[in-house]
Amino acid sequence: MSNLEVVYNDVVLVLRGVSLRVPTGRIVALLGANGAGKTTLLRAVTGLLDLHRGRVTKGSVELEGHDITRCEPSAIVRSGVSQVMEGRRIFAELSVDENLRAGAYTRSDKAGVTASYDRVMDLFPILQNRRKDTAGYLSGGEQQMLAIGRALMAEPRILLLDEPSLGLAPLVVEQIRNIIVQVNDQGTSVLLVEQNATMALSIADEGYVLEHGRIVKDGPGQELLDDKDIREFYLGMGEAGRRSFRDVKTYRRKKSWGS
Repeated sequence: MSNLEVVYNDVVLVLRGVSLRVPTGRIVALLGANGAGKTTLLRAVTGLLDLHRGRVTKGSVELEGHDITRCEPSAIVRSGVSQVMEGRRIFAELSVDENLRAGAYTRSDKAGVTASYDRVMDLFPILQNRRKDTAGYLSGGEQQMLAIGRALMAEPRILLLDEPSLGLAPLVVEQIRNIIVQVNDQGTSVLLVEQNATMALSIADEGYVLEHGRIVKDGPGQELLDDKDIREFYLGMGEAGRRSFRDVKTYRRKKSWGS
């Protein structure tokens, strides 16, 4: 995306000239406190702003050179973009199998869908044993795996992940982390929005920090992980003491980025 501005209700300016790039085959992490504009950025990519009375007023979103800024969400999925939303948003009343099949609704190539299904089962062996189970009865970690698997059924070129570790036990977070790496190794680009900055930056090729609707810092993942300000404000390792990324409030910081 390039110089993107997004307004809600024709009044509230949420994104202010945001430029961000996800190179083919890479993992890019997007960090930021609550209210920074991360979810809005994802909505702009997936075409879901209209549902929330938002619109792009400036800039563009491109996928491999093609402008998708004002495309319908279904067309964006067909072009190669899939998203796993915060909170997983699985179809709780449907079976695991039905959820996965729903993820391939834009595809008509039966052989390709079968190959994608087999790929998901290889990535998530636990789902193999739960195929006929009602999705709402799965554990939180299993539901997250199902949500990622459902997104992969569309065979995306880029996968958008919104807080995939939210509410999960540390051991499950580690499993999700490894799955993201494996998905990327198989050729899918990843844009990872995460409150768990340590996890996100440990696997990211590049990282961006979003604050008040602006990108205020970017660089290689390891470089950001080692950055003193990132460690203090986003990893809770500075003078303020250890705290969760989710609890960071920009108005309580000792200084602002760029000062």
